[in-house]
Amino acid sequence: MSSACDSCPSKNGCTSQESCPSLHKDKLAEGSSVKKVIGVASGKGGVGKSFVTSVLAVQLARQGYKVGIMDADVTGPSIPQSFGLEDNLMANEDQLVMPAVTKTGIKAVSVNLVLEDKEAPVIWRGPVLNSLVKQFWGEVNWGPLDVLLIDMPPGTGDVPLTVFQSIPIDGIVLVATSQDLVSMIVNKARNMASMMNVPVLGMVENMSYVKCPHCGERIELYGDGTAIEKSAAEIGSTVLDKLALDPEITRLVDSGKAESVPEDLLEGAVSMCKKLLDQ
Repeated sequence: MSSACDSCPSKNGCTSQESCPSLHKDKLAEGSSVKKVIGVASGKGGVGKSFVTSVLAVQLARQGYKVGIMDADVTGPSIPQSFGLEDNLMANEDQLVMPAVTKTGIKAVSVNLVLEDKEAPVIWRGPVLNSLVKQFWGEVNWGPLDVLLIDMPPGTGDVPLTVFQSIPIDGIVLVATSQDLVSMIVNKARNMASMMNVPVLGMVENMSYVKCPHCGERIELYGDGTAIEKSAAEIGSTVLDKLALDPEITRLVDSGKAESVPEDLLEGAVSMCKKLLDQ
């Protein structure tokens, strides 16, 4: 497996992280501190990555952790809607951006909290998108956080690369659905993380099954439901949780009430995060 250093023109003379552009990470704004940074990623869009990010943030906040969310999915921002956040972000006297704060104290930044028109498309070229992500890390007054969750852009393009190169990510949680092509997609995402020296902390299968509203029978949506286990085994990871396709929970999050989701969602992912945070 190649690494982030393989394509660096100065790799043979590089001796430290401080002198290496591929390993050097941007600094947080003065007064901010983040103990752990966890990315929530997917190899493709539409698998519920932002849903998992929102629910994981809620569950960790319920455990007493100070949680922040960086909505790095710049062209498809949905974190503000999940929490009912509408007011635009403001700067303090030091010209640092003040994150929005949800009802239960989760801090969040998103491009949709900067735009005047929330429905305006973000038609920006790569350098502008990359600059915004770097600003969300280094020019925001995050204060003290136990964990910052990054809702990563889907795929393996320019903005995910900027996140990996600029921010000291401790690991990523991969979100996928259990389809036949999941193996290829998951491996692409895993391989990119590996090249950036970022570990995969586990996988979450979203929209795994539905429960019959009449008899409670569990109905697998994608065959026998074993594709996700095979994909996890291929990358040396584990499946942390399997989430049902539940219209009631979906409606809660879509209507800005993510903080009202049931407490038993994402128990495996929460347990993994607690172990990482309590190290």
